[in-house]
Amino acid sequence: MLRALIFDVDGTLAETEDLHRRAFNRAFAALGLPWTWDEALYADLLSVMGGKERLAHYIDTRHAGEAEALHARAGEIHALKTEAYGDLVVADALPLRPGIKRLIAEARAAGVLVAVATTTSPPNVERLVAVNYPAGERPFDVIAAGDEATRKKPAADVFELALDRLGVGPDEAVAIEDSAAGISAARAAELPVLATRSRYTPGHSLDGAFSAVSDLGEPGAPHRHLAGLTWPGGVVSLDALRRWHAGA
Repeated sequence: MLRALIFDVDGTLAETEDLHRRAFNRAFAALGLPWTWDEALYADLLSVMGGKERLAHYIDTRHAGEAEALHARAGEIHALKTEAYGDLVVADALPLRPGIKRLIAEARAAGVLVAVATTTSPPNVERLVAVNYPAGERPFDVIAAGDEATRKKPAADVFELALDRLGVGPDEAVAIEDSAAGISAARAAELPVLATRSRYTPGHSLDGAFSAVSDLGEPGAPHRHLAGLTWPGGVVSLDALRRWHAGA
């Protein structure tokens, strides 16, 4: 029985990654650091999961001679980045990706639990929710995020944390991810995975997902099928997910 849906955030719920990039650049500028992360560099840095970890990797690989002093400032940099990201989400009124809000609404109406399992920090999730839902509405039953997981994706930790908080087994849930690392993390937690492509993951392998699509689709605006299971009308619905899950 399908009892829960577990969503990644960055690139899955919304196209957030470029806002993270811009937020890092704002933080660097505010602190007088002569760094600019362009899209190509940021796409490369996204192989490291987690903003704090990504910053540490950049310091170690691009500024090794100053690493000790720069790591001492990393907390300040990341805090400014998180603030800047929240401002950008609000200023851009960042929407959820096609089909996300619809599928969440279908799940909640049917009593299916909805969770987040992400390497981003809780304030980032909260800002995204705030610009897409009325004040006080909580679309997620569980949020497993950021530093709550000992190991970042592709380790299973954050998905296992979400499952534990939901009180469901991996055979009772489906994960929705956009990246190779996310798919690996969900599969390591023994979760079946539905994959969607995002702006920063066009070259990622989606192997391990039972279905891969461009997005979840909307009635009248179907998604592009990429691999695996196909969906009626090009729309991932709760009913279709339940039918697949029952026969899996």
